[in-house]
Amino acid sequence: MILDTSKYTGLCECGRTHELRTKLVVCEAGALQKFDKYMQDCGLSGFSTIIYDTNTYNLPGVTRPAAGQEIVLDAAGLHSEKGLIENMMKDFVRKPDYVVAVGGGTIMDFGRYSAYQLGIPFVAVPTIVSSDGFTANICSIIIDGQKKSIPMLAPDAVICDLNVVSSAPEFLTVAGVQDILAKYISIADWKIASLVTGEYFCPRVCAMAQEALDIMAGCAEELRRGEKPDHERLAYAQMLSGLTMQILSNSRAASGAEHLIAHLVEMKPRGFENAHGLHGECVGVGTVICAEEYHRLAMNETIETKPFEPLDRQWVEYVFGSMTDGIMKENENDVLMTVDTEKLRNCWPEIRRIISEIPSADEIRTLFKEIGAKYTLSDLGIDESLGREVLKISAAIRNRMTLCRLERLIVE
Repeated sequence: MILDTSKYTGLCECGRTHELRTKLVVCEAGALQKFDKYMQDCGLSGFSTIIYDTNTYNLPGVTRPAAGQEIVLDAAGLHSEKGLIENMMKDFVRKPDYVVAVGGGTIMDFGRYSAYQLGIPFVAVPTIVSSDGFTANICSIIIDGQKKSIPMLAPDAVICDLNVVSSAPEFLTVAGVQDILAKYISIADWKIASLVTGEYFCPRVCAMAQEALDIMAGCAEELRRGEKPDHERLAYAQMLSGLTMQILSNSRAASGAEHLIAHLVEMKPRGFENAHGLHGECVGVGTVICAEEYHRLAMNETIETKPFEPLDRQWVEYVFGSMTDGIMKENENDVLMTVDTEKLRNCWPEIRRIISEIPSADEIRTLFKEIGAKYTLSDLGIDESLGREVLKISAAIRNRMTLCRLERLIVE
């Protein structure tokens, strides 16, 4: 399969003209054997630097493209952190004509960030289908201890060899399923934010996210029945979701309140010291927790609201410790200040309708259990007693309108 990205570009009903840097997305068996041809098709030539980690470099069956320089990072403890990426860049023997990243989401951030800083093209070669960041232009990295999602560089091409991704351990594939099923929450959060505040909303991009979600829901049902994963459809759903981020230059359609829980696992505030898990696993647990909370709220036919109050610094210091200044700065211009509480009350029936489109927490939990996915806080090494407090903590780390954040305006 070669994905035609042009059908998502051009003038849109939302009033904007959408563009995509990524012109070529290949998902087919043996794709790496034709790597040089695909580079020619994209007009990429010259000195390339290819980034691997020790796991991806030694993967059986991987055809390693010819390169001007290969950099192989130690996979043990490797994570997306600004300092680690900049240290890697010191090993470049020269400025490449383009950078190739071979691996999963972490390696993609190393390639994306370095290419952006050098002003050169970037090519993504996924070896697993465990997240939707391969076609995105968002780099999620830790800066001064705080997880930040910042616009960077989209790949000129994505070359996904199905022979490689299909040989990955199944738990990685399952994590990828969870990452896309999280769109149940992110789509709802985006619709609610647009409804309440008039935040920009694009029907075309939302439809792309919904298509990715629908495809992955079908793949999940196949896994539930014990069928062999359809890696081409899995990859397609993830590539499509990533393109939504590239069009918007943010992760709005693909990341809502559920994703912030995954960021906490990496940031490790109070209560998360022993937290662990793949990105998709953490997002999956976040999806269950958000679904439970959103449906709990929707049981109320009407709501009472209260005036906006900024985050309490004492509470932030207790939870986030040395990250306090960063959290407070993130919340300086809190999006909640833009909410008309009367409008929020009037919109509540429509918000309830939006929530009704989210499967129940029990449905999601059962599905995850039956496909061998993680679905509880304890699965991530987090004390179950934190409960709903997890949502309050996670809502503080990004100034984005979600229903979890809106709860600060709702009287319980």
